[in-house]
Amino acid sequence: MRPNIVVFLTDDHGPWAANCLGTPELRTPALDSLVSSGVHFPNAYTPSPVCSPARASFWTGLYPSQHGIHDWIDEKAYPKKWLPEGIPTLATLLRDSGYRTGFVGKWHCGQSWVKQPGFDFYVGENKDQYPHRGQCKFNDNGRDVTYVGQRSDFLTSRAIDFLSDSADKRPVFLFIGLTDTHSPFSDHPQHLVDYYAANPLKSVKVEKYTGKATRLPGKMPAPSEHARRMAQYAAAVETIDQCVGRVLDHLTALGMSNQTAVLYTGDHGHMNGHHGLYFKGNGTVPQNFYDESIKVPCIWRMPGLFSGGRKCRSWVNHCDQFETILDMAGVSPRVNGASYPGVSLLPFLNGGTETSRDYAVCEYGNARMVRTSSLKLVLRTGNGLSDEAYDMSNDARETVNIIEKIRASSEFVAAKTMLTGHFSMYQTPDRDGFSGKIPKHNGGEPWNGIQFQ
Repeated sequence: MRPNIVVFLTDDHGPWAANCLGTPELRTPALDSLVSSGVHFPNAYTPSPVCSPARASFWTGLYPSQHGIHDWIDEKAYPKKWLPEGIPTLATLLRDSGYRTGFVGKWHCGQSWVKQPGFDFYVGENKDQYPHRGQCKFNDNGRDVTYVGQRSDFLTSRAIDFLSDSADKRPVFLFIGLTDTHSPFSDHPQHLVDYYAANPLKSVKVEKYTGKATRLPGKMPAPSEHARRMAQYAAAVETIDQCVGRVLDHLTALGMSNQTAVLYTGDHGHMNGHHGLYFKGNGTVPQNFYDESIKVPCIWRMPGLFSGGRKCRSWVNHCDQFETILDMAGVSPRVNGASYPGVSLLPFLNGGTETSRDYAVCEYGNARMVRTSSLKLVLRTGNGLSDEAYDMSNDARETVNIIEKIRASSEFVAAKTMLTGHFSMYQTPDRDGFSGKIPKHNGGEPWNGIQFQ
């Protein structure tokens, strides 16, 4: 029997932002229970540290230089179909294989207000994912709907409605994309904001910015504003946790828990004072690949199959989640001739050995990064852009750029060879971010020197 599959993919949820992820002041009982009863992947990375390309990689199993989305999409200004024709998504593959497919929340791969291919049930943002609370507009299965209240409450209720439809006996795939942890840092439940204002996240330290960016969109605010933001962000994390708990409780009430694989992850990371910055890869100009930008929470749980309380130290990414979900569903068709970079994690989830990968590769526009346990290397293409390297063994906070010191070293050559080798297999010429000839996505890509078609 094929399992039901429920995916939570939240926006701007830092890899540190839960009690079970290392921030003890946060109250996150649902996420904590997922870790204690499931399998935690502490070395999980995004293919790109910004929304749209990361989400497209989750849905397609491909890197941005394969699917062609390289930055966040201003859907109102550039409302074209962004994913190329002929690339199947998890939704189309799973529905074609017999799954009943549902979606609620953030799409952000183009035209979120249009029901996307492959979904039987679709509740998307109606041209704007804000406010977090107030008059919240959605496209609910083709109808324009306004909900007055907390945005995530409505989405969670609609997710539960989808799960409750027992008339259709097909196995279920449900995607829940919540955005509470995304800016603006406002409009979260006031009682939670008040709680975290009185009980601040003291374990999250504000650091000094040591980089050389030409601009800092994510510049640290004044201490009072930082405190206000942190109370709102913490309230957002707890709000998401409550939504996760509601869905988990409903699965139990329906008798579905043991037959349902649950994945909790984020599209990319988030900095809240880490490295002296806010936001993610676009917190600096040129873009950054700090660990807090590129790491994501990642937890799998299925009580009826996966033994809980385990950690997988292998380095994984969204393309692996794509392969894992299809492996669970027994689905194999792909684009003819395409190279898929992910590997299924199902053998380990079922009690087998871990994958052997011990590195991460990311890209953002005209910059590419490879990270190993000892070195992080960032290569850029463009006019006068500087490369970066960090000694991750002795400088885990990435404070000193050692690129000029190591350019002639065997370690640099090995890392560069790893990075170029990866993209020699996983890129399509007319979608290659390093080419500098890709379509414009929004009003302000922070890439410095790239050319646009």
